[in-house]
Amino acid sequence: MLEVFVIAYCIYFLVNVYTSFMQIGFVTKARKMPAIILDNSRYVEAANYSIEKEKLSILTTFYDFVLFIVWIGFALKALDSIIVVEQAWLKAILFIDAFIIINWVLALPFELYKIFTLDKKYGFSNMTAQLFIKDTIKSGILFLVFGSLVIAGIALIIENLPLWWIWGFVFIFSVIILINMLYPIIRDKMFDKFEPLKDKELEAKIEKLLDEVGFKSSGVFSVDASKRDNRLNAYFGGLGSTKRVVLFDTLVEKLTHNELLVVLGHELGHFKNGDILKNIGIMGVVMFIFFAIFGNLNDELFLGLSLNNEPYAIIAVFLLFSPILSFFLMPLISLISRHNEYAADEFGSNLQSKNDLVNALLKLANENKSFPLSHPLYIFFYYSHPPLVERFKELDYDVYSSYNLNEAMKDDFNIDE
Repeated sequence: MLEVFVIAYCIYFLVNVYTSFMQIGFVTKARKMPAIILDNSRYVEAANYSIEKEKLSILTTFYDFVLFIVWIGFALKALDSIIVVEQAWLKAILFIDAFIIINWVLALPFELYKIFTLDKKYGFSNMTAQLFIKDTIKSGILFLVFGSLVIAGIALIIENLPLWWIWGFVFIFSVIILINMLYPIIRDKMFDKFEPLKDKELEAKIEKLLDEVGFKSSGVFSVDASKRDNRLNAYFGGLGSTKRVVLFDTLVEKLTHNELLVVLGHELGHFKNGDILKNIGIMGVVMFIFFAIFGNLNDELFLGLSLNNEPYAIIAVFLLFSPILSFFLMPLISLISRHNEYAADEFGSNLQSKNDLVNALLKLANENKSFPLSHPLYIFFYYSHPPLVERFKELDYDVYSSYNLNEAMKDDFNIDE
């Protein structure tokens, strides 16, 4: 049984690395063509960032593979021998907390490099060491308190209930819904500074837009995202009575009123089309599949890992092997997501205009330095949004004539009329 999981992880590792190498080669070639969508300098800069980020991804994938081998080879057994506790729920808390913390510490150098070297080099990160430490401490407290409670809950369900994996799914799915409801409140109280919009004219326009589509929220807020990052973004956070519209201060600064409204119109398209409920449903189905698989493992797998078939081991195996399933399910989920994005674009452009959405996407792409072209295999696995070129095509924006692409270039980069 263990051999099957190891083979699956090896396939996951090889596909991951191969896809990254294909993306690097593709972007390296595309970097030499005339700039499209982005300004000339930002086109090259975005390509360079994409390549460097992918190289870092390859390195972390190799590193994770080594850690995986270490964990299944002897580290899980060693940790089990160190944590000797009678109560199953308490052992699960101590074991899983230690497992997660060790993995986080070992991955920390890569996170620090991305934030303080790579992202700063390309003008994204504004993170300071002091803010990073504060965020880390707050996140750590939340994890140790609430994460430990969740671990204890699932351990007690495993230990005491028949068909525990069904009840475990219900418990974890409920926790995720609760987290989504509380997310904007937690961000507001512990991490970000949420403020009512200072631009009252914009606020009135947004409120009118929300009323038109019947979206009830607890308010429209600007958040000081620029203290961490210069990228532009907006989102609808929360569920039920906690729903709120959140605009990054960087977005408010860079976009015109009409462009902001069409970006929000796109997000409202997801609401109007029921995409939020669909995504919750998809997440529920995926999670149920996970629990069905990991809830019916036989003792052979745990014997291969030198562990007892107990709550702490089941949770650890879940955490260790679930990325494999996630990776191979992502293409289907991303395909559905890309379809929903086209529909949301159509809804948003109908609320405002296609021209406003085109202008907003052009600004977002340039400010976020999003390279507009990717290898088809990379898109297949990783793109939850359609490629920019395809989105513009649906909006009747002629990328080709705007950027003087010849037919050979279109063929080289799989750009279809």
